Amino acid sequence: MARIEPLAIRQWPARMRQALAAMDPPEPRHARPVLENRPKSMNTLGALAHHPALAQAFFTFNGHVIMATTLSERQRELLVLRVSTLRQCPYEWAQHVYMGRDAGLTDEEIGRIAWGPDAPFWTPLEAALLRAADELIADGAISVPTWAVLAEGLDSQQLLDVIFTVGAYETIAWMMRSLELDLDDELHHLHAAPTAGRNP
Repeated sequence: MARIEPLAIRQWPARMRQALAAMDPPEPRHARPVLENRPKSMNTLGALAHHPALAQAFFTFNGHVIMATTLSERQRELLVLRVSTLRQCPYEWAQHVYMGRDAGLTDEEIGRIAWGPDAPFWTPLEAALLRAADELIADGAISVPTWAVLAEGLDSQQLLDVIFTVGAYETIAWMMRSLELDLDDELHHLHAAPTAGRNP
């Protein structure tokens, strides 16, 4: 049982529906995530429904990361899936396997994310993105060598989006794990987040 039991939709305060609207950024660059035949994250939303003001603030941030980021959707999902692997957060991992596939990642690539930046076949920029997630989580900063590779391929806005994407999903993983949220029913078949490793 979760430490804060998610509220069912019928129990949501009225302000929670207003909070959900904050997910839509004013200037989206990417389409809304696919909803049909996709998990709805109801346990996550139900937990946040206890605090609609916080939910609205975070959804504004998360809406940017998902739909208004200057990164490509593929780059975003590489970062998110690496964070969920490092944080051993099955809920976050399972949710973003779908979004990673929608962003064009193959199942082989998704599996390889668990092995990290030193796995074969990543482009130098993709390896640097994965390494940036590792360094932000382990050290709280992107190293000089990793930054140099990122800066060759990304502009200033994209570099900022790298940092804040990792931060957003680090925060979500903290919540999911600290609350001991159960996977939604439709996510149970993707229950095992890969173990982070250094070599394939």
